[in-house]
Amino acid sequence: MIPVTRLNGSQMWLNALLIEMVEETPDTYITLTTGKRLIVLEKAADVVQSIRSYHHEVGIHQATIKVQQQTEEPS
Repeated sequence: MIPVTRLNGSQMWLNALLIEMVEETPDTYITLTTGKRLIVLEKAADVVQSIRSYHHEVGIHQATIKVQQQTEEPS
């Protein structure tokens, strides 16, 4: 989960695995895989960094690398 701040200033925790897209126009919109859209106070770059940190923390990044290495054909 990553922390984000709603427009009214309240903080919420968002499941980073459900985030499909983050865009800044100039407000930051987060679109979830469910189709729900949220507007948050954080900049898009900060949200993306939080997502990356979460993925590293739970080991998703390493699992992806390991799967890629196992599926590659030997030369």
